[in-house]
Amino acid sequence: MINNKFFGRRRSEPTRPVPPGQYLEDGFPVLSAGPTPRVDLATWDLSISIGGSTVGTWNWESLNALPQTDIHTDIHCVTKWSKQDTDWRGVTIDTLLADAGVETPTGFVMAGCEGGYTTNVPVPDVLEGKGLLVHTYDNEPLAPEHGGPVRLLIPHLYLWKSAKWIRSLTFMDQDAPGFWERYGYHMYGDPWREQRYTND
Repeated sequence: MINNKFFGRRRSEPTRPVPPGQYLEDGFPVLSAGPTPRVDLATWDLSISIGGSTVGTWNWESLNALPQTDIHTDIHCVTKWSKQDTDWRGVTIDTLLADAGVETPTGFVMAGCEGGYTTNVPVPDVLEGKGLLVHTYDNEPLAPEHGGPVRLLIPHLYLWKSAKWIRSLTFMDQDAPGFWERYGYHMYGDPWREQRYTND
């Protein structure tokens, strides 16, 4: 099920190039694979697993106690809209791995979310500050419809890879498709190469 509720106006001229096939969006469209969950911060947690073992778990307080990172970036949806100059705050995946005291994994990572949504990403695409768990958007707590309390953000890939309502990161030796990838979306999803679907 796609929740498609947006009424943004298209801006005719982007301030800098957007990926091919994209148009510029002033609003922030809401697109989800299911209903928006209501998450209780008192019971929310996030876990990281490597090689089948849980190596770290954080609740809301411990996540926010970690060093925080601000990022100013453009985002690109596979449905062909792009939004420029977005501002987020959260914790890098590098910070989480360091806090867990583990060596940097290799291979792939599967994001797991409330409601069973998953998406897969190569590990290098979430390291060196390229992947964050964000809880703040535009200086406000991240709204539930946009993935709050916490979503994954990997802005250099199409936005379906930035999984909403994240609860786990599972590092794997072998790649495996997530939710939309099983339905024919591209396993990687580079907007500059228009990798929307399997054979793109």
